[in-house]
Amino acid sequence: MNSSDITKLLESVHTGKTGVREALERLKHLPFEDVAYAHIDHHRSLRHGMPEVIYCEGKTIEQITGIAKRLLKAGSDILATRASDAAYKAMKKLDKRAAYHKASRAIVIQHTNKKPTRGIVLVLTAGTSDIPVAEEAAVTASMLGSAVQTVYDVGVAGIHRILSKKDIIDAARVIIVVAGMDGALPSVVGGLVDKPVIAVPTSVGYGAGFQGLAPLLTMLNSCASGVAVMNIDNGFGAGVLAHRINLLGEKG
Repeated sequence: MNSSDITKLLESVHTGKTGVREALERLKHLPFEDVAYAHIDHHRSLRHGMPEVIYCEGKTIEQITGIAKRLLKAGSDILATRASDAAYKAMKKLDKRAAYHKASRAIVIQHTNKKPTRGIVLVLTAGTSDIPVAEEAAVTASMLGSAVQTVYDVGVAGIHRILSKKDIIDAARVIIVVAGMDGALPSVVGGLVDKPVIAVPTSVGYGAGFQGLAPLLTMLNSCASGVAVMNIDNGFGAGVLAHRINLLGEKG
């Protein structure tokens, strides 16, 4: 569907030949922009409530900025994950509003003002080494519009640390728990709360951790109910899911 097709569809709605719901359903799936190395989905925000995100690993600087340029032209905010310093410098030249969150390696260009949600997404980590993945989750949820709070290094090696944060935990609507090593913290948190817990295994740990496989299996086998599990090091996915859950509470 090109711009001419969209114009015809809008005229059809205006004349009453096409209903608004039918038009929205047709617009939800198109259009995309073909730039040889990518098919840029300009209507993802209409379907998902968020624009297409640029995953930078494996892409050249030219490809990253080329996609960003077209998204910006379409009026989208930008979130680029797993971005290098070089990618940030290039994006900064493209748009002065570009901000680099170094811990998470995320670039954000935001030109829409979003009022933060009433509900809080709380991001916890078992250790300091888990912070990069946690920051990716925090930046993602915040960019989408959630109010975010972080508490780091409260793993089960010193169980009193997480227990001392019970008030903060109770105040959150959704909790993301990021852990490597044995990955036990999500089960502990899941046993303390009556709200959704999103567990994120990280590749942090020694050899038998198998680059995050051990904590992944621990989390999948959690005896605590209400714990969802993301892929290894997938802070971005956790941030998106947490925000979507958080929005459900805003409608209440």
